[in-house]
Amino acid sequence: MKDRLSVVIVEMDRERGVLIEESLRVAGDFDITVVGETNDLAGKIRDLNPDMVLVDIANPSRDVLEELTIASGPMVRPVAMFVDRSDEALTRAAIEAGVSAYVVDGLKSDRVKPILDAAVTRFNMFHRMRVELATTKRALEERKVIDRAKGMIMKARRVDEDEAYAILRKAAMDQGKRVADVAQALVSTAGLLS
Repeated sequence: MKDRLSVVIVEMDRERGVLIEESLRVAGDFDITVVGETNDLAGKIRDLNPDMVLVDIANPSRDVLEELTIASGPMVRPVAMFVDRSDEALTRAAIEAGVSAYVVDGLKSDRVKPILDAAVTRFNMFHRMRVELATTKRALEERKVIDRAKGMIMKARRVDEDEAYAILRKAAMDQGKRVADVAQALVSTAGLLS
């Protein structure tokens, strides 16, 4: 993330919104926008495209959580939510909505900066994990396709696995493509012919 974070504060109480904004200004150099309405919250957050969202709501409704899910999906930014009270179902719904930090007992000015730092750190950690998981899934799928293509080559040319892979690799090099792409083309073509 950049050095100067843009933060959207979602707070319906104007005076409280000003206090939160002042707390943030004391805590660091932020580009701050206060949103006082939860109607079309997802649209407002999407239009503002902040680095982070801070939500201060005494008792968040499922509608607000749904708007946050839409605005933060698929988990594009850290969201810190401060609530006065909560229950297990609401906590679970908030976390599923993409909330990076869920703080019960409301917002206190001296806790804002450390909680925002923790939310950003947690968001970045989960983002790295999601990227690694997607990369691993893609590699596994490619491996499966390559194995299928090798099997087809082994059967058609009556060669062993190493030789089948060498044939795939040479075809990829000759075409300037990745082995997985050549394997996918072979498997797709074979599917059309059968």
